[in-house]
Amino acid sequence: MNHPAILEMVETLGETTLIADPAQVVDLCRYLREREKFVRLSTITAVDWYPAEPRFEVVYHLHSIENNRYLRLKCRLSGATPEIDSATGVWRSANWYERETYDMFGIVFRNHPNLVRILMPLDWEGFPLRKDYPVHGNKYGYGNE
Repeated sequence: MNHPAILEMVETLGETTLIADPAQVVDLCRYLREREKFVRLSTITAVDWYPAEPRFEVVYHLHSIENNRYLRLKCRLSGATPEIDSATGVWRSANWYERETYDMFGIVFRNHPNLVRILMPLDWEGFPLRKDYPVHGNKYGYGNE
């Protein structure tokens, strides 16, 4: 694979992971779908490395059905402004995965068609899968007995 957005390629135990420039992720995703035949996006998630910086990694799991290959794509984001462009224009399935990642980690997917909470109530405060999220109950009072 040869694309300018690829910063690093790691092969471990037969699995390929690409570390990519988040500023070029949509172009890279399009390249991977069209040229490398990764037509299936099986999930998007994130990892919070708090207190390290860059704090977040957005992780895309891709599948080439035609070539029977799997690929992990990672983009590292700053904790101060965790934003990345949406992949919904490349894979429609990115829609709900990006919403879930936003809802749990607070990572903003720019140009997403409907970036609103999908798991938590719309008025929920905070992002539950962040490492610095309080674990002692929530704003509705549950668990504060």
